[in-house]
Amino acid sequence: MKLKVSKKTIFLLLTILIIISTLLYLNANVWQISPETIRDYITSLGAFAPLAYVLIYTVRPLILFPASVLSLAGGLLFGPIYGTMLIVIGATGGAVLSFLVARKLGKNIAGKEWTGKAKKLQVQLEQNGFLYVLLIRLIPVFNFDMISYVAGISKVRLRDFFFGTLLGIIPGAFAYSFLGSSFVGGDVTIIIIAISVFILLSVIPVFFRKKLFPNSSK
Repeated sequence: MKLKVSKKTIFLLLTILIIISTLLYLNANVWQISPETIRDYITSLGAFAPLAYVLIYTVRPLILFPASVLSLAGGLLFGPIYGTMLIVIGATGGAVLSFLVARKLGKNIAGKEWTGKAKKLQVQLEQNGFLYVLLIRLIPVFNFDMISYVAGISKVRLRDFFFGTLLGIIPGAFAYSFLGSSFVGGDVTIIIIAISVFILLSVIPVFFRKKLFPNSSK
């Protein structure tokens, strides 16, 4: 069965694309908020700082604010361990929110069979959703929010998406948090170590791609 998209759906998708493009432009050219700015603001909230940080991270995808900036701010604010925990909670919450929004708005697409290569991807996402989501979360070269929105209009189960995201972002969250916390002391050695850890955790998952998905290239 071929995928048929109504004019209403096309108009909705075009509207969303325009909104996304506008938000991306504002993020890059107008707001330009730094991790230090976020740290200073959240710190001023005192005991509510952790909760505020998680809430901000959860709604972040709706305005397409860079996740990397918030993650570095988490390390600056809370240190490498506690910062990692809060990043994982907030990022997972934001990913699920994006997933649900995409599934709601794109229900006409999600509920139909795709064709061609998209059909193969749809089947793999439905049958091996957890492993696919886990892998693409582990490899940070993919845009974090794009993964969430695409998964939302696919047939991947919410449960698989949730656990794949939760586990897959832990290494990257730690790398960002450790890197962000290293800026506090200003020790060049610690910063170099943090950068090395970040690169290591970014490269290692690539070597496991074929083991996890031996048929993905066929």
